[in-house]
Amino acid sequence: MNAGGEPSGSSVPDEEWERFLRDSMTGAANAPREPSARARAVARRMREEPAGAEGWRTYSLARPGPSRKKRWYMVGLLATTVALVILALDPGRVVGWFSDSNRAEKPLGPESHRPIQAPSAEGFRQPTLDEPFRDSPAARWANGTAGITVPEARATGWMSRAQVERALEQTRDFLAAANLDPGALHGGHPEEAIALINPHQQDVQTYLKAAFHSPSEQNDPLLLFSRFDASRVRLVGDVVKTRGRITYLEGERGALQVTSDVTYVYPVAPATGGDEVVRTIVRREVVLSWDDPAKVITEPGTFSLVSYKVDMTNGGCDNSTGYLTPPFGTERAETGAGPDVDPYDRSTSMSERTTPDEGCGTATRS
Repeated sequence: MNAGGEPSGSSVPDEEWERFLRDSMTGAANAPREPSARARAVARRMREEPAGAEGWRTYSLARPGPSRKKRWYMVGLLATTVALVILALDPGRVVGWFSDSNRAEKPLGPESHRPIQAPSAEGFRQPTLDEPFRDSPAARWANGTAGITVPEARATGWMSRAQVERALEQTRDFLAAANLDPGALHGGHPEEAIALINPHQQDVQTYLKAAFHSPSEQNDPLLLFSRFDASRVRLVGDVVKTRGRITYLEGERGALQVTSDVTYVYPVAPATGGDEVVRTIVRREVVLSWDDPAKVITEPGTFSLVSYKVDMTNGGCDNSTGYLTPPFGTERAETGAGPDVDPYDRSTSMSERTTPDEGCGTATRS
């Protein structure tokens, strides 16, 4: 019996079955008043089918091929086998399939405030010349100055709204000249950036002269500028990924005090050739003051430096050369003695991040 209570097969001859159907439709005395569902369906089909149509009890003699379901099963089994082989040989690639591998196509919005946590892990694959930001949170960051959020201007201290807007633009220009300018990045003198610093701020001018003439731990140009030795390092591509923001408030003597907190990611390779790629990551906090010329000796269009902090990954530990020195080859195996540090974590302030007494830390990723 089938699920509906009807026989699963029939031993009634064809002639008897057809006679039964004709009697049912003509109202013979011995025919059932209410034919079964099966009888009704067959009778309807007999009426509708044209003469010579294939009978509902006949079957094709052609050998059926494998069902579509079976074919899909075979394809699925093959795909699963291939995936298992790739997982054994290259687990990072498979992890990338199930992580959000398309995040590079979904850029993050501007950073309007400090994040509450570090970005999630992206994967484990190493950067390449074609994909220098592969499996890095920076893949979703903006390029160059587009990644530096500038707030809306409002009248503050001695400045009008228009003056504040101009000062914020010039602050971003300084960050670009100090950290993104191709000439400066290849070891040149960051003249455009230095031109924006108040020339009457004597202690800073003394530092700048010493830093580029005879760099040392005390007078290190890397405190303010990103520079690579072009004879040793080449940048991969022309994109530097950035993420950060500028904020401001009224400072001393009615000045406009501006703070920038920005992380820069530089993909680099050995200048001598090869396909090894290292990401140097630099986070800088620079506080500057746009002073009221009626109260502080300054020059139009320049600011005074208040403070500057820097945190570097793959830039060289205890480095006093005046250049960022990313590790290549066997140098990459060396680690610092300080605490583990996530260079992409912007959830902590630079004051919490920079701990000079702890020595060089170990980056958890790059």
